[in-house]
Amino acid sequence: MNNTVLVVSSTIIALFMAITMIFVRAKVAQRPTSVKRIILPPIFMSSGALMYIFPVFRLTLLEIGEVVIVGILFSILLIRFTKFDISGQDIYLIPSRSFIFILIGLLAVRIIFKFIIGSFISFGTTSGMFYLLALVMIVSWRISMVWKYLQLKKMIIQEKTR
Repeated sequence: MNNTVLVVSSTIIALFMAITMIFVRAKVAQRPTSVKRIILPPIFMSSGALMYIFPVFRLTLLEIGEVVIVGILFSILLIRFTKFDISGQDIYLIPSRSFIFILIGLLAVRIIFKFIIGSFISFGTTSGMFYLLALVMIVSWRISMVWKYLQLKKMIIQEKTR
């Protein structure tokens, strides 16, 4: 299959997933959150690591290191704009308009990188790199969310005991 067709079709799938994520985030914000609800998405996403069974998707240590650094840097925006709200004994994730723009911006950067990198690195390697980038970005963001959530939960418990 032509490399351009693979890159374009994977980009269309990424756009669909981003749009779906925007709607999912809006719906999730209507119910109280929990540690379980925060950590489950990256756990479900981790099944995609099975792609590395196939040699075409495997990365070198240098590529892994680069992707981990970029993934952590990309997660900073998500971490910065993720806010929680306490309502009674419940903690809610506040839907942020900036999340949509950050998600679209990160997607645009990924697409641009994918087209640039895809011109001199194989489709399998770029697929492996961008999956790992997304996973690292989401895991570091969710770790931050769990930490913030637990801090707020601790505050609620302290207020309750007063």
